[in-house]
Amino acid sequence: MTDEKMEQERNVPQKIIVRGAKVHNLKNIDVDIPLGELVAIAGVSGSGKSSLALGTLYAEGSRRYLEALSTYTRRRITQAERADVDEIKHVPAALALHQRPGVPGVRSTFGTSSELLNSLRLMFSRLGSHCCPNGHACPPNMDVALMLPTKCPVCGEEFYGPGAEAMAFNSEGACPTCSGTGVVRSVDEGTLVPDATLSIDEGAVAPWRTLMWALMKDIAREMGVRTNVPFKDLTPEEQEIVFHGPAEKRHIFYVNDKTNVAAEMDFTYYSAVYTVENALSKVKDEKGMKRVEKFLHEAACPECGGTRLSAKVRSTTLAGKNLAEASAMTLNELLVWVDSVPGTLPADMRPMAENIIKSFTDNAKRLKDLGLDYLSLDRSSSTLSTGERQRVQLARAVRNETTGVMYVLDEPSIGLHPSNIGGLMAVVDSLIEDGNSVVLVDHDVRVLKCADHMIEMGPLAGSEGGTVIAQGSIEEIARTKASKIAPFLTDEEKVLTRKRAKGEELFAHGTIRLKTAPIHTVHALTVEIPKGRMTTVTGVSGSGKTTMVLESLIPGLSAHIEGSKLPAHVTSIEAEGIRRANLIDATPIGINIRSTVATYSGVLDDLRKLYAKTDAAKERKLGAGAFSYNTGELRCPTCDGTGQLALDVQFLPDVTITCPDCGGSRYSKDADLVRWMPKNSATEYTLPELMQMTVKEAIPIFSAAKKIQGNLSVLQGLGLGYLTLGEDTPALSGGEAQRLKLASEMGRTQEDAVFVFDEPTIGLHPLDVQVLLSVFTKLVDAGATVIVIEHDLDVIANSDYVIDMGPGGGQRGGRIVARGTPEEMAGNEESITGKYLKDILAN
Repeated sequence: MTDEKMEQERNVPQKIIVRGAKVHNLKNIDVDIPLGELVAIAGVSGSGKSSLALGTLYAEGSRRYLEALSTYTRRRITQAERADVDEIKHVPAALALHQRPGVPGVRSTFGTSSELLNSLRLMFSRLGSHCCPNGHACPPNMDVALMLPTKCPVCGEEFYGPGAEAMAFNSEGACPTCSGTGVVRSVDEGTLVPDATLSIDEGAVAPWRTLMWALMKDIAREMGVRTNVPFKDLTPEEQEIVFHGPAEKRHIFYVNDKTNVAAEMDFTYYSAVYTVENALSKVKDEKGMKRVEKFLHEAACPECGGTRLSAKVRSTTLAGKNLAEASAMTLNELLVWVDSVPGTLPADMRPMAENIIKSFTDNAKRLKDLGLDYLSLDRSSSTLSTGERQRVQLARAVRNETTGVMYVLDEPSIGLHPSNIGGLMAVVDSLIEDGNSVVLVDHDVRVLKCADHMIEMGPLAGSEGGTVIAQGSIEEIARTKASKIAPFLTDEEKVLTRKRAKGEELFAHGTIRLKTAPIHTVHALTVEIPKGRMTTVTGVSGSGKTTMVLESLIPGLSAHIEGSKLPAHVTSIEAEGIRRANLIDATPIGINIRSTVATYSGVLDDLRKLYAKTDAAKERKLGAGAFSYNTGELRCPTCDGTGQLALDVQFLPDVTITCPDCGGSRYSKDADLVRWMPKNSATEYTLPELMQMTVKEAIPIFSAAKKIQGNLSVLQGLGLGYLTLGEDTPALSGGEAQRLKLASEMGRTQEDAVFVFDEPTIGLHPLDVQVLLSVFTKLVDAGATVIVIEHDLDVIANSDYVIDMGPGGGQRGGRIVARGTPEEMAGNEESITGKYLKDILAN
């Protein structure tokens, strides 16, 4: 039998078969997903996209792979529970790239997270010129690679050159002063006495009020400091004692201000600076750190200059640079330098050099394709945007050159400028060319149009979603009447949905003016933002949007409002009439499942009072507190009000199940004995029943309870009507979290407020973007100044004013290339954003 015939007789699966999927809100769906293709899953927010892609396909693909491992190995791996699906066949081993990669720690950099630094350290270890113990530079040689001692040609001293690991700032290569973090925390003396018109007796020394016993002022008095005069009137000698006085014991007569009890005691003096340093040394948790950090400022480590590396590591050079200098170069610059390295080495070392360099350049090429070539390897990962971190994650996955794997990508276009979409899709195509399958959840129409096959979930969100409303090729979806994405795929949907201010009226309500000095890769800026309008800040990744808005404008406004010192790089700010600066970002709400939509919105407080007034509650002497599922006596005793239980099943993964006693309602059966009947209704409801309703379902029930109905109507107006009152807030998407945070702000005058939104379209369907734009309009109509950092062209086109940063990323950006109305932007040849905006405005 020929190989060709054998191949024909093999029945190679062509699709994943899913039957009876019921994860989250999926309604027992049956669906086939083609293998070896790019499959896009679309749908409005909350329609069940992630439940199918991550909760079903990825969960089963990864679980089945892990089950093939030994029990011993599985015990050491966090495992997923079995997906709620009747049958799933032919699912490959799966890898997922999540929408929100974990926020990296202080030791993570672009170089470590991308693993480029591994290759770079290896270059310096094997190819570099190392210094002997006496400080003489030795020429590059093969000794380190051969694990032989190097003999110094100057002094004859023999030594072993450092291995790659010995040059890591996360191990023995770390600077001893900052322990490899690159920064040191020191006391900011400017914060110790915030109001110098107060006397010490009146609390002028802030750390003595919050971090130390009040009797410090008595000891200061004993040391010769006048405590009853304004701090500004103290002599330099007295102020020196307050700030830096010696830690001496003094015998004092102390009277407690609260109890008026007197006592004699010996006590050690803690100066204002030493008080903060002592408190910092004893910090054990985040709460303790928050008490101290307001008196601290971070600065580059004076020993290593912020490079994180020890002097010994920095002494090794290669092609005229040390590791710190190479790490500080952008990826673009570094690639040029790396190519020049072999030419600086002896002939016998060049084959090894070329081998190491190939590993580096192969990895770097993927990152460059994804538009990250403006980043330097020493850039702290915590300063990278969500989109940048996700692209690093994607490049790492592609570099593995796997075959037969299913990659599940959760909104890979997050944080991507329209000009970067082509690079993203090229990387996705390379995954498919290697014989993998890609399942992609996204809302960006340009990404969706690249799919071979699409599955659209809907028709609506939550309990009204969870079904497949359309599937097939892009052309087939476009012809499907039930499809909600089709009008956007065919460009038939109207993009401009809000009434915008005319050009001559833009600054009629006033101007916010910001001036900054250079910081990071951003040049000195002069920014003017119209008050009472919607302004969008745009630009390619790394162009300086975040630095300008989140690191300059927000801190500057906060300082202006509080009357405190401006950040060092903010030279001036004018914001007449502004009293509030609100950052509405996509960070999760709450840290555990005890936070729900009802608790966060304040609705549960009113519901508890409502039920406490019923006759049944009065008979049982149940106050409002009894109806709290966190602390009240009616909470379920089995799950303690969480609605779920975690079961430890030894070597198998922990299984989280719905509480068998309360059915996930969080309340005990006694709560069912208290029922409330709305006015003009014959139906009675228990509190657990109301908590399981969606916002939309609950609104008509509270027609006579105006405050509750008003709060729920705000949520409905924010496009959150599909959420249940008992839904866990940490599980909400980034876009849902942002809109929920706005709930308390709606319906009030906002003329003194600035709202800053950081990529609010994360996780939003084009229809949901229209809802978001209506929310922005309500805020602007109430007098608010709305500032949006965004790549979404629909949002940009609907803005009153646009500020475009660029023209490129990193060193190639950092300045304002265009500003004006969307139409003015579209006509600006220098603006990359304007080029794409022109096509949108033309439709």
